[in-house]
Amino acid sequence: MSTVATDPTLLPRTERTILSRFSRRRLMGFVLPLTVLAYLVYAAFALDVAGLAGRFRPENAVVLLNDSWSYRTHVTTDNRSGETTVAIKGERRASYDATHLPGWVSRTGETTRVALPDGSAVTLSPGQARFDIAGRGTVNVTAGPHGVTATVPDGLPADWLSASNTRFDITVPGAGRLSVTKSRSEVQRRAFGWAMWFFDLQSPFHYMSWPEIGRALVSGPEIRPGQSNLSAMLGDWWHNGMWHHDMVFQALFETLLMAFLGTFGAAIIGLPLAFLAARNFDPLGPARFAVRRLFDFLRGVDGLIWTIILSRAFGPGPLTGSLAILLTDTGTFGKLFSESLENIDERQIEGLRSTGANALQRGRFGVLPQIAPVIVSQLLYMLESNTRGATVIGALVGGGIGLLLTQAMITQTNWEDVSYYIVLVLMLVMTMDSLSGWLRQKLLKGKDNA
Repeated sequence: MSTVATDPTLLPRTERTILSRFSRRRLMGFVLPLTVLAYLVYAAFALDVAGLAGRFRPENAVVLLNDSWSYRTHVTTDNRSGETTVAIKGERRASYDATHLPGWVSRTGETTRVALPDGSAVTLSPGQARFDIAGRGTVNVTAGPHGVTATVPDGLPADWLSASNTRFDITVPGAGRLSVTKSRSEVQRRAFGWAMWFFDLQSPFHYMSWPEIGRALVSGPEIRPGQSNLSAMLGDWWHNGMWHHDMVFQALFETLLMAFLGTFGAAIIGLPLAFLAARNFDPLGPARFAVRRLFDFLRGVDGLIWTIILSRAFGPGPLTGSLAILLTDTGTFGKLFSESLENIDERQIEGLRSTGANALQRGRFGVLPQIAPVIVSQLLYMLESNTRGATVIGALVGGGIGLLLTQAMITQTNWEDVSYYIVLVLMLVMTMDSLSGWLRQKLLKGKDNA
């Protein structure tokens, strides 16, 4: 039976090594969390998180959310002339005429009664306003040449009221708002939905109920002689004077066009350049280095920076946005395609070379089939991604849905328009995602996506 000689100093050295490594790992177990904690504390001070929390106004967020999914109708009485107007959002172009007032507004002479959703009601007449609050009592307001006075029942929350010598405001949650000045009295009534999204006040279909619209589609007489009711409805919806669906969908198409031109243009330019950057296709080291640094430069500069530079050179417009996407994606595609070229199976190319195939034939039948899955997958993914990015780029260069989105946000009042545009962008992105997935299955697997 044989024995194995061992070094008596081997075990102590191994023990010291194990203990040393264990100590370092235990130390890192404390140092790493402390480092992360220190960074988070620094970031909290650098980003002024405490100040941001102090400046947060939840009431502004509530108003924004309410304006995104609902609208206000203003009923205004001129305290001098006695004229009363009913308008959505107080806009003149969205004013009801006296013969087509909403059902919750009734007029008797110079007196106007506004029924509110919670059972409350406001009665307006020149210089007088009465707010009958359900379960709370009655607020009477008088506006005269010397100011505005009001009598308020006991028990109303103080945050509902705002009063001065020249103005009185009361806002009842779930009901509405009454504002009275020396010159006018106004009631604001909120309702769910996007007002006049289907038909504006100039369309005869706006004043029809949904059952009446259904009957007009099926068997009703022509609303406009010589034009079918379906055609008239589609025309009135498309040329809606409040929502401008025709302009919105044209802008949406511009956004998609920017993404399409930029993405496919980058792929067309990036693929030939990728052959110059691949080690197995370009033996010249300096040329390969130069092309790779070009790719780094193009994709290293963000698309928004390219947008600003190009807008100074070419002016605003959708084409400028397309060029910005093209430059950034050329660098991205060039890098991805060159790496795919370096990982191809050389045996297929050697087999074609042995049959006498020239360089073009070897590329067509030996190279492209191998990298086609990468090209298709990356192309479709970038197209989907650039559809979102084109919205932001369009806001900078004045093109596409991004421009309309920016204009609506600047007003600080048209939040329902902002919601509409965001919904359209989301629907476009989801459509592009579904379409790209279907195309990927068709082109790469040859079967439908389940």
